[in-house]
Amino acid sequence: MKVLVYGNRYKDGNRKYVQALFNKLAKEKVQLFVYHKFDSEIQGHIKIPQDFTIITTYEELQEHRPDCILTLGGDGTILTAVTLIRDLRIPILGINLGRLGFLASIEKTKLEAAIDKLLSGQYTIDERKMLYLESNMPLFGETRFALNDFTIHKRDTSSMIVIHTYINGDFLNSYWADGIIVSTPTGSTGYSLSCGGPIIFPNSDTFVITPVAPHNLTVRPIVIADDNVISCEIEGRTGNYLCTLDSRYETITTAHQLAVRKCDFESRLINLHDITFLKTIHDKLSWGIDTRNE
Repeated sequence: MKVLVYGNRYKDGNRKYVQALFNKLAKEKVQLFVYHKFDSEIQGHIKIPQDFTIITTYEELQEHRPDCILTLGGDGTILTAVTLIRDLRIPILGINLGRLGFLASIEKTKLEAAIDKLLSGQYTIDERKMLYLESNMPLFGETRFALNDFTIHKRDTSSMIVIHTYINGDFLNSYWADGIIVSTPTGSTGYSLSCGGPIIFPNSDTFVITPVAPHNLTVRPIVIADDNVISCEIEGRTGNYLCTLDSRYETITTAHQLAVRKCDFESRLINLHDITFLKTIHDKLSWGIDTRNE
């Protein structure tokens, strides 16, 4: 098996887990690739006990085509890995070195057992739909897609903005708010959830539109089919606003006309056989646990 180890940052508190991963991969004789940024981070801290190849660009990833990518970090690490993979359909197994982690579901203490299951084929692959952004002006270069969400948001402490929103050209609402979020089912457990949006099962063919601190209290999150196109125009007292795709952002103005639709390709996440979406929800949100008398 060919495996790419991907990470953005290295923390010395995770040294024993990162070292254990590289030792395990060498023991199992996988063909190893390492993302260039992570290689720079771990130099002088981690010893890689086998030969490996550095991957820097999408084109190099396309040339070598690893069988899977192991991300070391949290959900944000998976989101940045998606921008490297793009349409190559290489599946991701997320190892959680962070905190909550809905996508990076493998706890670092169970890392070696997870590698055993991966190498023995004890997993399924989950296809996750993504968003694609279209704009009348250039934004986000070649990575105009998002696994979690697209947002429009006011900047700093400026007054609220008005976002005129349409579905397939038909007027939906004018959101007087700090912003709006359009999320995929995958992103429903992220920013949208913290703003009162619903949890959506990953295989649902839907988008969620969630206002951020709406001025009109009758405005609530709505769920629509993902074959719709959602377009937005912005009004406000300031000249600049923020537009985000997952953890990436750009500055926009009232001259921007934006639309999001379902992306033409999907991301692929590896689910080990003993880890399901429901189990992740139970574990991360402590559902089904009575803590009142503890």
